[in-house]
Amino acid sequence: MQENTLIDVRNVKKVYHVGTVDVHALRGVDLQVASGDICSIIGRSGSGKSTMLNVLAGLEQVSGGEIVIAGKHLERMTQGELILFRQKRVGFIFQSFNLMPYYTALENVALPLSFSGVPLAQRTKRAKQMLDVVGLSTHMKHKPSELSGGQQQRVGIARALVTNPSIVFADEPTGNLDSNTSDEVMQVIINIMREQKKTLVMVTHDPHIAEYGDKVVHLLDGRITDITINAKDSTTLNEPRVRETEGILNA
Repeated sequence: MQENTLIDVRNVKKVYHVGTVDVHALRGVDLQVASGDICSIIGRSGSGKSTMLNVLAGLEQVSGGEIVIAGKHLERMTQGELILFRQKRVGFIFQSFNLMPYYTALENVALPLSFSGVPLAQRTKRAKQMLDVVGLSTHMKHKPSELSGGQQQRVGIARALVTNPSIVFADEPTGNLDSNTSDEVMQVIINIMREQKKTLVMVTHDPHIAEYGDKVVHLLDGRITDITINAKDSTTLNEPRVRETEGILNA
């Protein structure tokens, strides 16, 4: 394991029991993500990418193997410990934005801080700072219905970052956006990740969006079939540099 590895996935398996049938969503996955990296996980529907994100975030328990994040074994944590882990270390960006419809942009961004018991004045100040970072300082009082899809996702990005997490998990962050808006939103995400030295793990079905990652992990039927390492570049799409395929399919 590399010295700067933040996420270490070791022979992870996930099996769902559906009636009398066992559905193998993950079949012995091994993956390392370094601190500050942007990792894209790509695959078609049913490939296991959403399951992968869920077990990495501690939203689901693995059926076998280990997930070690910042030296902590997720599979050994209690539910209470996992909740604290997510509150302190993790931010989430969702495909459908998941904004509270009757809350303003400011109130939506501040919401995770209220769950952590941060005083109103402090969480308002922090939420304003994050809305400024994503370019929405003039839209703080707008409700989701008064914002475009791209603006709503920017609110979602600000909300994910307001607790200052070390890791951000993104589930199809551009899935509800057109291509031009998708690129604009991805540039916002990538620039913030670079500037704040955060680690991003995102799942997508879109090869174009996946190429924003430093590491692009291809999943098929619960197995990693291909890993592409890209040169880091905060302003343009990455250029493929190294492809790690040999031995993966037969591992």
